[in-house]
Amino acid sequence: MARSIRFRIASLTALIFAVILVAAAYLFVVQLQGSLYASVSASAERDAEAISDQTPARDEWDDDDRFFQVVDNGTLVASSEDVDGMEAIIDDRVSLDGEEYLVFRDSDEGETVIVGHALSDSNEAVGTVVGLLFVAVPVLVVIVFILMLVVVGRALQPVERMRREVDAVTATNLDQRVVDPGSRDEIGRLATTMNRMLARLAESQATQRRFISDASHELKSPLASLRQFAEVSRDYPGRISEAELADAVLDESGRLERIVSNLLLLARADEQSLQLSKAPVDLDDLLLAEASRLRGSTGLDVDSSGVSAVRATGDQGLLVQVVRNLVDNAARHASSRIRLGLTGAQGGAVLTVEDDGAGIPPSERERVFERFVRLDDARGRDAGGTGLGLAIVRELVVAHGGSVTIGDSPLGGAALTVTLP
Repeated sequence: MARSIRFRIASLTALIFAVILVAAAYLFVVQLQGSLYASVSASAERDAEAISDQTPARDEWDDDDRFFQVVDNGTLVASSEDVDGMEAIIDDRVSLDGEEYLVFRDSDEGETVIVGHALSDSNEAVGTVVGLLFVAVPVLVVIVFILMLVVVGRALQPVERMRREVDAVTATNLDQRVVDPGSRDEIGRLATTMNRMLARLAESQATQRRFISDASHELKSPLASLRQFAEVSRDYPGRISEAELADAVLDESGRLERIVSNLLLLARADEQSLQLSKAPVDLDDLLLAEASRLRGSTGLDVDSSGVSAVRATGDQGLLVQVVRNLVDNAARHASSRIRLGLTGAQGGAVLTVEDDGAGIPPSERERVFERFVRLDDARGRDAGGTGLGLAIVRELVVAHGGSVTIGDSPLGGAALTVTLP
């Protein structure tokens, strides 16, 4: 079972604290033992100096906590009762009758004084301290663990509150926001990030709903027209000729097909699943073909003198759609003239489509790339527009790593500029 982050932090902190405490306790015990042994050694040194001045009688050294020996030129000449009959002690520490002694030697002109002091009091003090530490260290570790559980729990209360608030957010209340604690720490930044995320989700949902509503409206119009023609033809035979009915069905079904096709293309773009078959594409051929098509289908003056031979790498089918959408958009808004341009600059291609229409106000130049947006709805529908053309242009150009912008044309209308790598 996964542990909470509070438990993990408290456990890790307690573990680190335990390691530090054990290391500190070990160093303290070592230092304490060294200090006590140094004190015993100093006391033995003083006794050795006193014996060097005057050898004491045996009955003056009947203390079990110390002993002495005097060696003159290798011969043991005096000793205390505890070491009577023993050879001169040469070790720094010696054990006598289960008692450990620290041995000090003082040599002067062939005479050596050997003094031993018991370490029992020092060892007992060290043992007492070690015992206390064995109890204190676990207790302190447990205290630190509990304190960390409390402190981290309180620190994470805003996070838990935000979790509950976010968990309560559904598609129907995306306007709800988490409470910002107002701090500048990680929790405050988390609350800000969550609120920004919720705002993006709400905006995305609103865009999606608007898109669905607009798509439904666009699909409803040709369907209603088809139904109307069918009902008139059924209820009033002879009112509509077969040719008129066929033309109406072809026109409205073609419009339906364009809308559905554009919606599917935008859906693939949203899912980043556009499949680009990149190959060298002669953009000038695409523009000149569109210019020829417009001259044959409209009465507009189409100027293609600014089209230079430029090649780009991309998906020819999608680039054809980009050029056609731009040209059709200009044709719908032009009064009498359209100008096409294509140049190569800094390793890229710059394509421009201008018209002499009413133009696009600067405040609306970003909005026209949104889906189902028409600055003149009635005119756009009459001309067969769906409000998806420029949205598709931007999606396809961005998929090719390019950009599209809108400016003013010297002709008086709008100038759409596409830059492709």
